[in-house]
Amino acid sequence: MTNRKSARRTVLAIALMAASLLASPNPAWAEGDLPLPRFVSVRAGEVNVRTGPGVRYPIDWVFVRRDLPVEIVAEYETWRQIRDHQGTTGWVHQSMLSGKRTVLMQDKLVTLRRTANGGAPPVARAEAGVIGELVECDSVWCRVEVAGIRGWAEKEKLWGVYPDADDR
Repeated sequence: MTNRKSARRTVLAIALMAASLLASPNPAWAEGDLPLPRFVSVRAGEVNVRTGPGVRYPIDWVFVRRDLPVEIVAEYETWRQIRDHQGTTGWVHQSMLSGKRTVLMQDKLVTLRRTANGGAPPVARAEAGVIGELVECDSVWCRVEVAGIRGWAEKEKLWGVYPDADDR
């Protein structure tokens, strides 16, 4: 009898832990145990950016672009200090950020190529400001998806990846 009660408690404890993990959209990075700085993206189409880590701080500006890549540079409890592609910093609640990796096209026109090679045929061209989903990177190229089209872009023409890291 004691073993059955112990087994039931163990199963119940595991179920409760699983439920809490499923309830959190990004349990690992939401708890602040990932390295800093790191890139994430804006989860919603409207995100308040505050002057400090908490609702008592005034809203400094508002992001109005979902999936925009931002860099987390500091953490305080459930608040993340972020930096955007223009270098502007502010604080947002962790629930307004997603672990989804995206990149922002930096050059006037970024060519997406069939393979990670400057001589490869182009599959698409994306203007500055276009957001793409990051698929993978090597030391020089990143594979991105823009409007359902996948191609390789030069890493130096993207914002949202580190130049010396193989992302993904």
